[in-house]
Amino acid sequence: MEENLSYPIGKFKIPETISATDILNWLDIIEKFPERLTKEVTSLNDAQLDTPYREGGWTVRQVVHHVADSHMNAYIRFKLALTEEIPTIKPYLQDRWAELPDSKATIDLSLPIIVNVHKRWLIILRSMTPDDFERKLFHPEQNKELILKNFAALYAWHCNHHLAHITELKKREGWK
Repeated sequence: MEENLSYPIGKFKIPETISATDILNWLDIIEKFPERLTKEVTSLNDAQLDTPYREGGWTVRQVVHHVADSHMNAYIRFKLALTEEIPTIKPYLQDRWAELPDSKATIDLSLPIIVNVHKRWLIILRSMTPDDFERKLFHPEQNKELILKNFAALYAWHCNHHLAHITELKKREGWK
């Protein structure tokens, strides 16, 4: 059961083959995510926002702030890969970021970031050519080059992954 609470939609797997349709579907997920997230969290009170989605997991509030942090980094990583030859990205310790004071602040600070980063990110994503999606970046923690089309898949999964943390918690708790 714990695995389902940590990964309610399953762990991310890079698809063996990626079509242009797959990429368009992932971009649609990324585009619709801010509205879907906002719909799920804006009616929650502080006690609900401060409820972890699983024992030992982040609170809903931390998840919202994490998404803002993560997707800002993703947006920048795409821009780096589109403007430099195989740039080395800067990893960050997301669990430590989630413990900083801004991750306990009102979600009203992060929701507009998510909305606007996604708007800007989609301008970039929707203008990318098939060759652009083949561009690479280097991830020093994984010690390998990663391809942008795989990153598009990852972040579409990331949107659905964290949205499921929230929606599944709301179902379990009987929250509307």
